[in-house]
Amino acid sequence: MVWAASTEIFVPYEERIHGTLEALEKAMKADDREHIAPSMCYAYAALMEQAPFVMGAPNTTIDIPAMWQLAEKTRMPIAGKDFKTGQTLVKSGFAPIIGTRCLGLSGWFSTNILGNRDGLVLDEPANFRTKEVSKLSTLETILQGEEQPDLYGDLYHKVRINYYPPRNDNKEGWDNIDIFGWMGYPMQIKINFLCRDSILAAPLVLDLALLSDLAVRAGRWGIQRFLGFFLKSPMHDFTQNEQPVNHLFQQYTMLKNAIREMGGYEADEELD
Repeated sequence: MVWAASTEIFVPYEERIHGTLEALEKAMKADDREHIAPSMCYAYAALMEQAPFVMGAPNTTIDIPAMWQLAEKTRMPIAGKDFKTGQTLVKSGFAPIIGTRCLGLSGWFSTNILGNRDGLVLDEPANFRTKEVSKLSTLETILQGEEQPDLYGDLYHKVRINYYPPRNDNKEGWDNIDIFGWMGYPMQIKINFLCRDSILAAPLVLDLALLSDLAVRAGRWGIQRFLGFFLKSPMHDFTQNEQPVNHLFQQYTMLKNAIREMGGYEADEELD
């Protein structure tokens, strides 16, 4: 099952409810709508029916310890969250250019124009908050300010989504990037990605379905980190202080290595 519906209202992590499978099941039976999103019910049903589950929206559905426990119990693969199709795809590929050349980054402003149903849903602040969390996570894990504070310690990152009906499914992602180079000299980069939302997302759905099925047949279960290549906010075990991998080229290496491993071959590239 690949969730391709739109964004739900942000449901913050609550250890008392989401920390264990037993507590989650109790809340579901009690119809606790404050802590149980509709997509959680779909994910629970899918895993109990021995179907892998991939979250293609930024919902926190399976990004909780209770669902990880269910995936372990049912021995099913899970992955998420939020398809990486447009602006964040560009961001996860372009930010490494800035980092590898040790260019400084003062600010990155991203705005989106979208006219389809997803744009309408995200026009609601409560829904946008869920999307904002996933879109903001990319830069901070690629350009780590604590390791290079002179270059990235004071980074200002802003994301906006604007519903504009005349565009329909045509999405425009516009980025203004303020960088600085040697001796602090300021420069700017502008990126304007005009794309079609569903045309970019559809192949990802097919790939995620095929690769999730492959994972089942290869005897893999739990969080499938190699599928992060397709996702904005890759799942990771935050309870163990694990950091997500958002660097596009590292994600691609993880994807290729996992497929080779499932095919009985050695990894062709090593990750640092």
